[in-house]
Amino acid sequence: MLRPWNLTIDIDRSSSKAIYIQIADNIAADIQSGRLPKGTALPSSRSLAAQLKLNRNTVIDAIQLLLSEGWLVSQARRGIFVAAQLPYGSNLYVAQKIELSDHQPPTRIIFDDGNPDSKIAPVEQLGRAYRQIFKRSARWKMMGYADPRGHLDFREEIANMLNIERNMHIDKNKLCISRGSQMAMYLVAQCLLQHDDYIFVESPGYHSAWKIFEKAGAKLIPIPVDTDGLIVEELLPHLLKKSNIKALYLTPHRQYPTTVTLSKERRSQLIALSNQYNFTIIEDDYDYEFHFEQVPYYPLASQQELINTVYIGTLSKVVAPALRIGYLATRNEHLLQQITELRYIIDIQGDNIMEQAVLELIQDGTIRRHIRKATQLYKRKRDFMIAQLDKHLQDHVNYISPQGGLAVWLSFKHQIDWAFLFQKLKERSVHIPHPENYSRENVFGGIRLGYGSLLEELIEEGIVILAELLEQAKLSS
Repeated sequence: MLRPWNLTIDIDRSSSKAIYIQIADNIAADIQSGRLPKGTALPSSRSLAAQLKLNRNTVIDAIQLLLSEGWLVSQARRGIFVAAQLPYGSNLYVAQKIELSDHQPPTRIIFDDGNPDSKIAPVEQLGRAYRQIFKRSARWKMMGYADPRGHLDFREEIANMLNIERNMHIDKNKLCISRGSQMAMYLVAQCLLQHDDYIFVESPGYHSAWKIFEKAGAKLIPIPVDTDGLIVEELLPHLLKKSNIKALYLTPHRQYPTTVTLSKERRSQLIALSNQYNFTIIEDDYDYEFHFEQVPYYPLASQQELINTVYIGTLSKVVAPALRIGYLATRNEHLLQQITELRYIIDIQGDNIMEQAVLELIQDGTIRRHIRKATQLYKRKRDFMIAQLDKHLQDHVNYISPQGGLAVWLSFKHQIDWAFLFQKLKERSVHIPHPENYSRENVFGGIRLGYGSLLEELIEEGIVILAELLEQAKLSS
């Protein structure tokens, strides 16, 4: 395989900037300038470490940073390559590079809203399983269009997982596989909601889901959330006034974005209201797998007394965001039939081979081992994140250590000049989600910071910068 000549990387050993970050910045600059074109193979970490006379782990940290930010891609058994699609904003940076120089660096520290660490994903095992299935000529000759609900054996395995781990009492015929949970949500919305129907949503909540429901013609009724989750008593006045409230969308296990869990008492109240007023509970269980201290509550959909329910899950956070496999489960046979027909119209079937590849990883224990490993890693990152918040942000925010998942919710103790804060963060090469992602009322009370995909060094540096800028952005009360 052809490799480029030695990369020109300037290391300033007297700089306060970590060496692995200097390496990453140099490579990103070469990509931006075109010196390293898209698709170019990078030298191995061993040869690059030897060239720079550095510990190999330092070079690996730099490469992992570039992989996580999207500058590079890893191809199993081939190596590391410059990505075909560069990170958002990189072209703008190239155009302004001469004028801006060090004053406008590319975003280097990205606090997303809770993505997994794709560097630990079992990509090689998945790729190997995929290739093996693809090459099985006997199977391949038999492969025509499959069931639009998904591969039968895969659905059966997902049903087994839901029954054993989440007490769901579901079978393969009550499941539909989708290309990610967003598609599952779209299918449900299009089949369940009509123009001018109403749907309850959590506030703060998940904007992407709101857009899907509005696309179906529904009107949103925001319901506030507190430390025990959705405030269920707020539903009743609306239910008494309106007859066309069709559904409630919520994230009861780990509420998005605040990470709180819906209490047992409120779960019982909610089930009673759903049954009495005949609205469907659409339950989005986006990161059930990662819990740290306490045993998680079973899903609402596991309760046999709940009549109208749709349960949505995903494997994207379990394996990698690029793996677009989600699923929905419902005991409503008429709704599932409508979903199946719509799925057939827009997609005929899912990725049959990928479903079989993931099935193999489930059956041989790869997925279970990965979840255990990932949970330990995310717990360490959670603990590190909380330690940094305790150390640097106690004067500015309130927070509760999340019991699982990949993000923490920060609520602010004082008013913030958000325009100033985001401009300064951009200048310091730090990204955080904007509070407007969670609310329609322009009530910017908090932000959700993901820690799962970041190295600990970047978590610490980012929190230190955020603390400094929050002090500057504080508005007098």
